[in-house]
Amino acid sequence: MVSFFHFSRGWKLPVIAGWLGWLALGTPVRAHIETVTPVVADAPKFDVLVYNDGDRVKGHLKERSDTEIVFQSDRFGLLRVPVAQAKVILANGEEDTAMAARAHTETAEEPFTVWSLFSIKVLTSDVRDFFGSWHGRFAISDAITTGNGTTAATTNSTVEAHLQRKWKDDTVQINARYDYSATNHVATTDVIKADLSWRHDLPDRLFLIYGPSLEWNRAYFTAAGLPADYVLLQQEIGAGVNVFTSPSRNLRVGVAENLFDLWQTVAPVSHNSKTSESLFLEADLKLPWRMTLTERGVWYYSLNTGHDGWENKLELDKKLTETFTIGIRHELRYNNPGLNVQDYTLLKFLVGIDF
Repeated sequence: MVSFFHFSRGWKLPVIAGWLGWLALGTPVRAHIETVTPVVADAPKFDVLVYNDGDRVKGHLKERSDTEIVFQSDRFGLLRVPVAQAKVILANGEEDTAMAARAHTETAEEPFTVWSLFSIKVLTSDVRDFFGSWHGRFAISDAITTGNGTTAATTNSTVEAHLQRKWKDDTVQINARYDYSATNHVATTDVIKADLSWRHDLPDRLFLIYGPSLEWNRAYFTAAGLPADYVLLQQEIGAGVNVFTSPSRNLRVGVAENLFDLWQTVAPVSHNSKTSESLFLEADLKLPWRMTLTERGVWYYSLNTGHDGWENKLELDKKLTETFTIGIRHELRYNNPGLNVQDYTLLKFLVGIDF
């Protein structure tokens, strides 16, 4: 009995220990085997570029700096968008803010020196901080021709500023410009212009538009050579349809009622009011090599008098850097209906600073 007991105890203990080990290790293994499901390949995931007005574009984030997002879209190719006009939602659902925050920190840590006052980068950054969500451009154009006794000395200068801001359904633009020309130190053009445009988008691609503009011409002469300086206030109230909209191209057409008020500021002082109907077209197109083409054309026709007239502005811009832009603009105005204002054809080469 004693020998059998010792033999049995020596045989049973390893077996019992083995079974306990199997139960401890085998149970999670079996549970894992039972819960395994067939592996299915995940659907392709995309980053999403979300514009401030709500438009979304699928693709992949290529690069992001403190001023620009470079985004490879599936439908529209490579897009370059200012960081203040859009954001990127990564494929994992998170917003890409780390690179922008790091760039902001690096910029903030740059030491200030006297030379910073002459830095375009610092100047542009300060202007952006001042205007916040508003973006725009300061531009100049200047030409001076010196006479040699047989030709007249002429000066031709333009200074202008543009501001723009977009919301989900609203877009506001503010423009101001000063044109000056002189021949032999006698002013031939001395015009201050300012205008505002507000567009409100409606369902079904429709929109409403309201745009007041002010023109102060301080060097205008009639065909008879008489001075006729004036102040012109125009208000455009209209509606239209977005023919197509995308990040790279937009086309809008519409109709409007125009209210004109003209004050002649030299003797004999007078005030005239007119109304005119109009058809308008607005287009903007992003081209390769960081170029943009914009146009706005208006055809006026007065139902009361039968007078008609044209206005058109076509501009081609090329971004040299994130800050510098050059452009060519062609403008014309012909026979503004029923009003004695200056007709003109203008071709300008402009250099601008974007912010």
